[in-house]
Amino acid sequence: MDKNIVIIGAGFAGMWSALSAARLAFLHHRHDIKVTVIAPQPALCIRPRLYESNPAALTSPLLPLFAATDIHFISASVTHIDNAAHTLSYSDKNGLDQIQSYDKLILASGSRINRASIAGAEAFAFDIDQAVSADRFDNHLQALGSQPDSVARNTFVVCGGGLTGIELATELPDRAHAALGAGTNVKVIVVDRGSEPGSQFGAEMRQIIAQASDELGVEWRLNSSVEEVRADGVLLSSGEFISSLSVVLAAGVNASSLTTQIDAPRDRRGRLHVDDNLKVEGQDDIYATGDVARAACDDEGRVALMSCQHAIAQGKFAGNNAAAALLGITPLPYRQPGYVTCVDLGAWGAVFTETWEQNVKAVREEGKGIKRSITHELILPPAAEREAAFRQADPLAPFV
Repeated sequence: MDKNIVIIGAGFAGMWSALSAARLAFLHHRHDIKVTVIAPQPALCIRPRLYESNPAALTSPLLPLFAATDIHFISASVTHIDNAAHTLSYSDKNGLDQIQSYDKLILASGSRINRASIAGAEAFAFDIDQAVSADRFDNHLQALGSQPDSVARNTFVVCGGGLTGIELATELPDRAHAALGAGTNVKVIVVDRGSEPGSQFGAEMRQIIAQASDELGVEWRLNSSVEEVRADGVLLSSGEFISSLSVVLAAGVNASSLTTQIDAPRDRRGRLHVDDNLKVEGQDDIYATGDVARAACDDEGRVALMSCQHAIAQGKFAGNNAAAALLGITPLPYRQPGYVTCVDLGAWGAVFTETWEQNVKAVREEGKGIKRSITHELILPPAAEREAAFRQADPLAPFV
C-alpha cells in the first residue's frame, strides 16, 4: 500500500519540503511513497518582494516543477486536521468538501498578519502580507491619481518599522510619485514602538536606516503605536491624528491558524514547538516548517525567524525527515547557524549584513545588487528538471 506524505502549503517551506521528500524517496527507489501538496494555488508567491509595484506578477508557477519531480498537487484550502485519524479535510476548487489521509503530515501553511488587533484596521487599513492584499494596495495607489490633490491623498502611513515596514516605506516615495506625479508633495510616515529607526537591528545598521530615511524624506513616529485606523487617517497612542487615505499594516504577523488544530505547545505567535528533526513535539507523524515552526537553528539558543531565509532550509530538512521516517533511515537534524540580512532601502540602495551580529558588508548600490541577486534569482524555484531540482533540495547542499 502506498504511503502518503502530505504537505499543507506551497510557499518556500512547502515547496522545498515536497521536493526534498520526493528526492529521498526517489534515491531509495520507493515508488510507493506519494508526495502531495495541498494549497490554494499551484504557484510560489515571492513574498519578500511584495513591497514592490505590480505584486500580482510576483509568482512562479509550480505545476511544471511538480510534474518533473512526481509531486501530486491539489488546489484546495485545508479546513480541518484530525491528528488521531491521520486525515485532513479540505474544500476543493469547486467548493466540495474532501478528505485526505496521510502517513506523515508537514504543516507549511505560513503566517498571516493580524488585522483584528487594531480598531478599524479590518475596514480601513491595507497590508502587503499576501499577494492578494499587496495587489489591492497597489491598485489603490494607482487609483489615487484620479482623486483631488490633498494632504490625506498624498500621505502614506506605514504601521510597523520592522523589515517589511522599512522596505515598503523607503520604496513608497518612488511608487507614490509615479502614481501622483513627480511634483507631488508626498509624505511617508512610519509608526513604530521602537526608540529609533530600525531599533531591532544592530547599531551600524540602525544608522544606515536612519540615514536612508532622512535622504528619502521618510519620517518616523517613534515610541508610538496605532490606536485606531479610520477612513480618513490614523490615530496614534500619543493622541496625534495623521490624515491619510493610505494606512498600511506592516507588523503583527502570526502563524497560520491551522496550528491550533494540532495538540502541541505553541509560542506567543502561534508557532508549533518542534524538535531538532522538525517533528512537532508530542506528535509522531506531524512536522512543522517555516513560519509555523518554532525551531532551534543553532546550538547557541537562537530560534529561526519567520523569514524566507529560514523557511527554505527548514523545508528541505522537514521533507527529508518525513520521508526518512517512512524509509526507516536516520533523519538529519535541522541547523542553520549562518545568517544574513539584506534590507532594500528604495532609491537609496540597500544594506547587506552577515552574522547574527549584523556586520555590515555592503551598502547603497552594492547592497542593492546583492538584494536583487537574492530576491530575483537565489530564492526562485529550481528549473522544472528532476536532477537539478533534487540536487538543490538536498538539505546538506550549499544554498549559494
